[in-house]
Amino acid sequence: MSLSNQLLQYTLHLADDTLVLGHRNSEWTGHGPILEQDIAISNIALDLVGQARNFYQYAGQQSGATEDQLAYLRDGWDFTNSLLVEQTNGDWARTILRQFFFSVHQVGLYERLATGTDATLAAIAAKAYKEAVYHQRWSSEWVIRLGDGTEESHRRMSKAVDELWKFTGELYTPASYEQWAASTGVGPELSSLKGAWEEKVREVFAEAGLSWPVTGWMQTGGKEGRHTEHLGYILAEMQYLQRAYPGCEW
Repeated sequence: MSLSNQLLQYTLHLADDTLVLGHRNSEWTGHGPILEQDIAISNIALDLVGQARNFYQYAGQQSGATEDQLAYLRDGWDFTNSLLVEQTNGDWARTILRQFFFSVHQVGLYERLATGTDATLAAIAAKAYKEAVYHQRWSSEWVIRLGDGTEESHRRMSKAVDELWKFTGELYTPASYEQWAASTGVGPELSSLKGAWEEKVREVFAEAGLSWPVTGWMQTGGKEGRHTEHLGYILAEMQYLQRAYPGCEW
């Protein structure tokens, strides 16, 4: 793979992560537990889709494609998002924990990416970092609220940990384009971010009264285009209009 393609793949990975999670969060619009949190999760979805647009636009400059083509006309095996972000919403606890795990990752990633050697990615990351900090704070407060709440809310949050933990290892398992980014200074070495991620998660888990999971086998493959069945359903809904009416615009 040429250097330009390595940069393109890295940019698309960043875009895919935020687009897929943004779409997942948008599924809560109108269904949140209370109005204020319905608005909050919808706004987080908008933040993530906005980040995705910035990354897709930069990927388009590299590839000659439009942001719509990159988002709506690629097949599932072309997407390189982490498996975590495509997992189903489940209940509120599961959605919150998924967001928390990913937001803590984004805070560390964007902070370092903002000092990288690629000026465009650095500028996107610097702007998105502020959003990620808010997402982390909001989701961590909910993890604590549910984990340290009622017997039922604690049970649900503990169940969410059991279900989602196996997808967190992939966040710090570098794909070839991430290794390239680290070697060129474009992006950070993922292993250098893992300690801070774990420290923050442990801190919130302790306050929430949640047990630290036994670290074992981790599910990977999303960064190389090997996904769970869930991504296909996401893309079928998200890409329907553009595929049914190619080139349509609002």
